[in-house]
Amino acid sequence: MNQLKTKRMKECYKDLDTAKIYQDLEAIKILKNKSSVKFVESLDVSINLGIDAKKSEQNIRGSLVLPNGTGKSVKVAVFCEGDDAKKATDAGADMVGMEDLVDLAKKGDFDYDVVIATPDTMKIVSPLGQILGPKGLMPNPKVGTVSKDVEKAVKNAKSGQVQYRTDKAGIVHCAIGKVEFTEEMLAENLRALITEVVKAKPSTAKGKYLKKISLSSSMGPSLLVDGASYT
Repeated sequence: MNQLKTKRMKECYKDLDTAKIYQDLEAIKILKNKSSVKFVESLDVSINLGIDAKKSEQNIRGSLVLPNGTGKSVKVAVFCEGDDAKKATDAGADMVGMEDLVDLAKKGDFDYDVVIATPDTMKIVSPLGQILGPKGLMPNPKVGTVSKDVEKAVKNAKSGQVQYRTDKAGIVHCAIGKVEFTEEMLAENLRALITEVVKAKPSTAKGKYLKKISLSSSMGPSLLVDGASYT
């Protein structure tokens, strides 16, 4: 299996200049053409930022709705009650509840991609931090998943909202769509994400902010992308 994987990766990188810095549309076209697996791959971006990740005030976190969505079907659970429960359901939430959702989470029977909560329900959601946190599901106002407007929050999640944050190395990793998207759709999503990341630049960050941008498909090669046009 490893030999097959190595052979396939060698084929992926064949005729590619990995040191070259590509324009976004050119890189996307190459990655689309190099996709050879039997499933529809995601296109992922890694943005290496010129921040000190050890300083909390320099780490960034946020969310945005990609112009062309992610191509992924998203299951949404919402902690709310009363009128908000109807609004969340009408907006397309897959599960709406309170204590019943708490019980599901504690049992480990919690197959959702996004969890949303109204501010008043955080008293029962906060104790689930050790369960939801490691899965990246803990509601947070910084990414719009703790909100008084559950209708908007659910619609955003369903229509291609992505969350981004810097990791310990100061890198943002994010999926920007599927390789079956057109080159223009993927480029538009990429530009929207990078624009958002640039807007979030910490005031204390020094030197070059967009240090390196890499694009890759799930099982394909990684290419460097020119970040000069985004700054």
